[in-house]
Amino acid sequence: MATLTRPEGTETEDLALSRRAVLIAAGYAAFDVAANAEPIRTPDTGLVTGWETLPGGLPAFVARPSAKGKHPAVIVVNEIFGVHEWIKDVCRRFAQAGYVAIAPEYFYRGDPDHVLASSMDFAVIRPIVAKAGLEQVMGDTRTTIDWLGSRGFVNKKKLAITGFCWGGGITWMAASRFPEIKAGGAWYGGLKGNPGPEGRKFPMDVVADLKAPVLGLYGALDKGIPVADVEAMQAKLKGTKSSIILYPDADHGFLADYRPSYNAAAGKDAWAKLLKHFKANGV
Repeated sequence: MATLTRPEGTETEDLALSRRAVLIAAGYAAFDVAANAEPIRTPDTGLVTGWETLPGGLPAFVARPSAKGKHPAVIVVNEIFGVHEWIKDVCRRFAQAGYVAIAPEYFYRGDPDHVLASSMDFAVIRPIVAKAGLEQVMGDTRTTIDWLGSRGFVNKKKLAITGFCWGGGITWMAASRFPEIKAGGAWYGGLKGNPGPEGRKFPMDVVADLKAPVLGLYGALDKGIPVADVEAMQAKLKGTKSSIILYPDADHGFLADYRPSYNAAAGKDAWAKLLKHFKANGV
């Protein structure tokens, strides 16, 4: 039976608001969830999924094939909303493709009450994210790589990394640090910024240091990452094994099926190209 939200009956916009509330309650990032979204829910049939606590107390969501043997692995780096339901589903997608997928909770120190995914206030989100400095994040990535290398179900010679938005930038940086990473996939991650007093580097600064080929997946309609930045990065990558695909009709977050900016066609194409990129580089 329908729930009436006004005396004269339920209107279309009421259902949309209810749908948004359902998605938020289900664990999708509240800040950017679309009222009419129908997120993909990848089945966990044939998978082992759940949270693990890595050395140092680092929480991480893991999804992997239940079949015996050593599997390639991929580190999944979250958006600014932490490891919410959509990131978990991305892990399940990789696991169904034969990977051990692990999503470390990089923001756990600054977000002990898990408010990132449920907040709709950037004034709350921004300082939590800022507490996860680059060196701390690289340290957590090192911990994750070592943990994967110690698991009997992981082929430690076949390791990739991918990330979204904030995590896209981290993907470029990690690929410039860790020789264990054999391939990377950076989804609409920032390419440059103000180094500040600490002299922090950004993806555009570390192209010469890349130890693994990175495939960048960007949208031309992204208001936060100008096409000029993407073109400048493409120029820097010329002659390397890394590259960027720029989707002309895609906006920021175009793979995230819970967001208003979701672009099914671009997302499907980019996902297939990412898997092909991983396999071409031995992962």
